Amino acid sequence: MSNIERTLGSGRASSLGRTRWSALATYLAVMGPGLVVMLADTDAGSLITAAQSGAQWGYTLLSAQIILIPIVYMVQELTIRLGVVTGKGHGELIEAHFGRKWAWLSISTLVIACTGAIICEMSGVAGVGLMWGVPMWASTGAVTLFLVVMVVTGSYKRVERIAIGVGLFELVFLATMILSGPQTDQMIAGLKSFPVGNSQYLFLVAANIGAVVMPWMIFYQQSAVVDKGLTTEHLKHSRWDTAIGSVVTQLVMIAMLVTTAATLWAHNEGGVDLNTVEQISDAITPHLGYDAGRILFSLGIVGASLVAAIVVSLTAAWGMGEITGYRRSLGDGVQQAPWFYVVYAAVLVVGVSIVLSGANLIDINIFVQVLNALLLPIVLGFLVLLSQKALPDPYRLKGRYAVLVWSVTGVMCVLGVYSGIAGIFQS
Repeated sequence: MSNIERTLGSGRASSLGRTRWSALATYLAVMGPGLVVMLADTDAGSLITAAQSGAQWGYTLLSAQIILIPIVYMVQELTIRLGVVTGKGHGELIEAHFGRKWAWLSISTLVIACTGAIICEMSGVAGVGLMWGVPMWASTGAVTLFLVVMVVTGSYKRVERIAIGVGLFELVFLATMILSGPQTDQMIAGLKSFPVGNSQYLFLVAANIGAVVMPWMIFYQQSAVVDKGLTTEHLKHSRWDTAIGSVVTQLVMIAMLVTTAATLWAHNEGGVDLNTVEQISDAITPHLGYDAGRILFSLGIVGASLVAAIVVSLTAAWGMGEITGYRRSLGDGVQQAPWFYVVYAAVLVVGVSIVLSGANLIDINIFVQVLNALLLPIVLGFLVLLSQKALPDPYRLKGRYAVLVWSVTGVMCVLGVYSGIAGIFQS
């Protein structure tokens, strides 16, 4: 090889290296909304639902968790398109294309879903606090104060970094899954089992669907990419951000389900009904050591609760602002956007108040996920319609993929609503 060829080869390698670093730098700058919303998706309510699924039904709901990976990506990818192309939030687009009444209907479902979700997050924090002898009012009050101070004093970028940081504690459940020693033959048998004639099974099917595809996720990610200033040139990296998040969130759900199936269901014929967060901890801690297990479990649940609380309360504040017109950017201070921060704090206070009422925390979490499933027709209906109506031709949902999306979301809506209603009225 000549010196010129060596030089050219070195130049190509150097150029390739710079290109790769540039692509990585771009991804790191763009990433955030997709990963944050997916970490929030695996919130305390979702983890409790997965734990109850594994404890009561073993591995029979494992197939649903796997199937939901491409589905949750499919749904959230549409929110990316709408956000980066139009530069508008979800509520704004609904009002622009369907009118103010429909926009208020959509926001009403959002507020209901956000209220239910914040109850789940605060119940997760309260449950962990009780494990360590901390009164519910103290643990939930401290978290509420932390969340308010964080948002009032931070930009979107800072809030996003905090959310990712605390959310990554959820990955501890991957370790518990491995250490629980699940039996391969039991897992295979569970993947083949679908006891759809049982109302309690259907109720948990709806809960698991509602635990993965939540109304507030759609509003949050679209508002987040707008607040972050992402455009169509960031679409590819935003899709990767969401795809990675989709896999991570479902791996955590699978980990929790497998852990409780291997430790509780496998040794108790007919399954186990979990009633407290501490019971879930007791199923996990033996594999990590009592003290270390309780600490790691607490970090996982609190991390999941915090990141979801950040996302849910921000979503409610953004969504209401899109309809009422008040200023709604984290770049604005309290004086510039007072109603944004009032709504944010109000959602947190409502969630804490209901948790402190003394209701069963496990039952509340599962019911909220079922409620999410019942709201899917409204949420997914608007999302798919906007993807065909609000986007210019290069980005519009069309052709075979549009048929696929309509088919998948239609099945999701029917299954979620049917399972939820059947589970409620037949249980």
